[in-house]
Amino acid sequence: MSAPAGTPRSPPSGPRPRAPLWSVLGGNAFILSVLYLLLGIGVELGRRMYPSRFLQRLSLSLDSLPARALELVGALSPLRDAYLEGRVSELGVRLVFGATTLGVIFLLALLVGLAGWSVRGALERRLQQRH
Repeated sequence: MSAPAGTPRSPPSGPRPRAPLWSVLGGNAFILSVLYLLLGIGVELGRRMYPSRFLQRLSLSLDSLPARALELVGALSPLRDAYLEGRVSELGVRLVFGATTLGVIFLLALLVGLAGWSVRGALERRLQQRH
């Protein structure tokens, strides 16, 4: 029998179904990647069409994330040398920076997601112990 119209329904008891961790992490990382890509495209187009000090600095700021990641793994210096010697084009450098940025975003999404998942699990265990 259903509740009369206008009366609030109580939420179902028992554990709530969880969203699969990997799909949530992947979805969040994908959204961040798309936003970063769109921002980068907008800044690059603006920098080329309407050069200004602000857009130049913003472009450098966006490039600092992948540059630091590449520097951390020791790949920035060889990439710089290859670019200066003409073995890698500007497009090639942009592709490497883009792939590196995607990797960093997905790694950060994984770390944040795992941290959140761990905290949630610890809180759920603590609540179950109280009951």
